[in-house]
Amino acid sequence: MPLTSQPTSERRSRAMVIDQAWRGLGPGLDSLSGPGGAPLTRSVKLIVLPLVVRPSLRPEFAADFLDAPHAARLEALIQEAGACLAATAQWFALLKKTRRALGIVAGNPQDLYFQLCFELATEHGEPSAGAEDVARAAVQGVGHAAGGRTVQALKEHLTDAARRRQLDAELATAWQRRRTAPSGGAGAAARAADAVLDAWGTPGSTGGSRSFAGMVEEGYGSLLGRSLWARASGVWGRDDLPAHLHLTERGVPPRPEVGRGASTATLPPPLDRTLFERLFTVLQSSVRREGLPAVPELVRREVGRSCAPLGLGDESLRVAVVLGGRLAVGLDPLGSGPSAPGPTAAHRAVNSAWRREASVLRARRMTVSALPDPDGGVLDALARDLRTPWIAYMRRLWVRLHGRDVRDASLDDLAAVWTLLDGVARSVMMDHRARVRAALRTLAAGPAPASAGESRSA
Repeated sequence: MPLTSQPTSERRSRAMVIDQAWRGLGPGLDSLSGPGGAPLTRSVKLIVLPLVVRPSLRPEFAADFLDAPHAARLEALIQEAGACLAATAQWFALLKKTRRALGIVAGNPQDLYFQLCFELATEHGEPSAGAEDVARAAVQGVGHAAGGRTVQALKEHLTDAARRRQLDAELATAWQRRRTAPSGGAGAAARAADAVLDAWGTPGSTGGSRSFAGMVEEGYGSLLGRSLWARASGVWGRDDLPAHLHLTERGVPPRPEVGRGASTATLPPPLDRTLFERLFTVLQSSVRREGLPAVPELVRREVGRSCAPLGLGDESLRVAVVLGGRLAVGLDPLGSGPSAPGPTAAHRAVNSAWRREASVLRARRMTVSALPDPDGGVLDALARDLRTPWIAYMRRLWVRLHGRDVRDASLDDLAAVWTLLDGVARSVMMDHRARVRAALRTLAAGPAPASAGESRSA
């Protein structure tokens, strides 16, 4: 059930328990940790939770807040895994070195190798004699499992001049055939979302389920997408918000281009991306690629998808954009913005969870008391993000929906919708938490060292 875990005086945040236990393991985890010594988000998501904590087998560790005995047991589990985690870090460093030697640039190394390195550490312990051969076989095995579904294969496919001309012509034709719609329908779609969001967290909600099914049947997601092509306004009940919620930086979404390259550091908003950029994000972040179509089929399908309403082909996923937008425009982690629209049960649950965050409380004190930041520095940037959380929310939501669309994974029921919307809220919350901590470190000790994370490009 979304965002229902509540802290009490006897409980501790699971994330904090993991952080403290990780730091207590001492040196040797640098390749799995951030500049301040905390575990990387992917270290927690890909290694600690699924492979060490294993909440699916130990449901007592599934909650956001743990009572004292469970917190102590969680700390013990991580301490017991300390040697294996240190070996995992060594294997990861070796696999990255091997990857560079082989000239491999496709995919995010953390996504591709973290869990594999934990397996190698479990089987072999620390890298020793013959480890280079094991690492080479492991890296090549990952590449083979991708079945040619790599960023490099995409680049090679789109290098052919004749193929690029054909794709450009197909994009032009698909764009020419699109239909626009007046903004009134988009406003009605946004208002219809309230019934779904107000049933938030209610098991077996028949009213919410009927509302969601009705939105899909009526094509409310398509209505929103087509209205954006007609310069819709007033969709979300607030005059200060663009109808596209910064999914594009243009007045209307532009016609997609084929594109030649991409970088995670400079990706434009979702509806402004080229075919290459749209598929780059899918191939670069996918650990399991065997379920994806081959690159030529991926590209062929993406032509139609990129010219469809909201850049998505499945109507249930387009409706999720409407629901996410209605939720996003009511997000107010600082408790200082306009209250409309809502609040629905979803707004109350998500905003309440955010405002309980110690990092958000710190950010509120920092930004409210210190603004305007005369140097336009860390406080100013943090304040902008916290006062407009809907921007980060919508971009992250769209990327997840696009990933589902590429895999033909529609949203079949209300529980799946809530899980998705809640997961995006949690993800944005975690990013805000990390930025607040980074801001506090910067203010206390000067500029923080450069991140150890890799910016991927192709």
